[in-house]
Amino acid sequence: MNQPLSFVHSAAKIANNVVVEPFVTIHKNVEIGEGTWIGSNVTIMEGSRIGKNCRIFPGAVIGAIPQDLKFRGEETTAEIGDGTTIREFVTVNRGTAAKGRTIVGSNCLIMAYVHVAHDCLIGDNVILVNGVNLGGEVIVDDYAIISANSLIHQFCRIGAHTILAGNSLVGKDVPPYVKAARYPLSFAGVNSIGLRRRNFCNDKINAIQDIYRVVYNRGMNVSQATAYIEAEMPASKERDEILLFIRNSKRGIIKGYFDKSESDVAF
Repeated sequence: MNQPLSFVHSAAKIANNVVVEPFVTIHKNVEIGEGTWIGSNVTIMEGSRIGKNCRIFPGAVIGAIPQDLKFRGEETTAEIGDGTTIREFVTVNRGTAAKGRTIVGSNCLIMAYVHVAHDCLIGDNVILVNGVNLGGEVIVDDYAIISANSLIHQFCRIGAHTILAGNSLVGKDVPPYVKAARYPLSFAGVNSIGLRRRNFCNDKINAIQDIYRVVYNRGMNVSQATAYIEAEMPASKERDEILLFIRNSKRGIIKGYFDKSESDVAF
């Protein structure tokens, strides 16, 4: 790395083969792993930890202090995993005393103008499409896809292998393996296309569909549905993940469609 038109603090730890384009600013207490590319006009602030082979496009700001009035200057981090792409004008704020760090996992695609607030925990292989905004302490599990311009309320959780329609307003937790759409955000079926792309066999997909039929189509409340699923349906990794997610949900899970006569929403 040798870029005379950029400012790199002498205390920053930058691997030798990191590429830094002109007009980049890298503050102290920053670590950047080998093979990473930093585009022009990127600002990487104190507490940032960026992995190997990442790409960070012009205008992104990583590690700015939280937009949280409870923040008191505590030492926290913003961490980006290996192989993740951060597109133009993305902002990833560092953590607060609540969790101490904001994490974006490995092999994620964070598209232009996304905001990741303080203490968010984003898993691996997640896609956040243009204009997604995550409130503080949101959790997004592995392989989730959140479509453009969606707004996620603070403390919500998005389960693994989900896909949310564009312009979603998320105020409840979205359980794993599902599609979600409409307003208020509702269950729209199992994400069978995404699961097949990730090599889930038909038997597993059918079992997941059977579980969600109990949750959403049998007229049971959540407690009744989870008790029935545990007692009557075969144990599996997917079944147990769904049950654990629902039982640990602090905000409650999304409901089913209110008007089933309308046509499906395109993803």
